[in-house]
Amino acid sequence: MLGSIGPTELILILLIVIIIFGARKLPDLGKSIGEGIKNFKKSINTKDEPENPKKPEPPAN
Repeated sequence: MLGSIGPTELILILLIVIIIFGARKLPDLGKSIGEGIKNFKKSINTKDEPENPKKPEPPAN
């Protein structure tokens, strides 16, 4: 199947990305990907917690 990715393959992938998106769009693309990963991890971590961790308090008389 697929072997490990070496430095030559990484350089080739980077060149293709630069050609497709352009050098000016790379910081925005990286920021968007980073925010997406951050939100994904946050949603996975909060999913483990119960939806309503607090018990509702009885109404005051």
